[in-house]
Amino acid sequence: MPEITLLAVAEAHEGAEFVYQGGAPVCRTCPYRHACLTLDVGRRYAVTKVRDVTHPCALQESAAHVVEVKPVPRPLVVDPRSAIVGSQVEVGRYPCRRIDCPTWWICAGPELPPKQKFRVERADDELAECRIGRTLKRIEAI
Repeated sequence: MPEITLLAVAEAHEGAEFVYQGGAPVCRTCPYRHACLTLDVGRRYAVTKVRDVTHPCALQESAAHVVEVKPVPRPLVVDPRSAIVGSQVEVGRYPCRRIDCPTWWICAGPELPPKQKFRVERADDELAECRIGRTLKRIEAI
């Protein structure tokens, strides 16, 4: 059974990707919250199908389509010992202020959850660049 959620009509098209940020206070009283708030916070998803059903959305202040989604791999960096394809890793933001680093967005950026488990889909052979000297490998994970 596919995962479903609601997306604003303007954003609901096949292939659209988003990072699920969780519900807002206005979502607590929404009658559709059980269909909408089922995804993992911080995980990246892609829309695979847009259903013909729409509902009002107080958060978006517009109509929202019911969409089917699937998790998509996202780039991350981990300790090299954890970069094993098929393994599960727990990843969170590293404390780093070097926004000039090429891996900052996948290492310490605001889009990352504080801590979350991922399954490693692909791991690079080389080490990732780190401007504060950490030894890290780049991976793609779901």
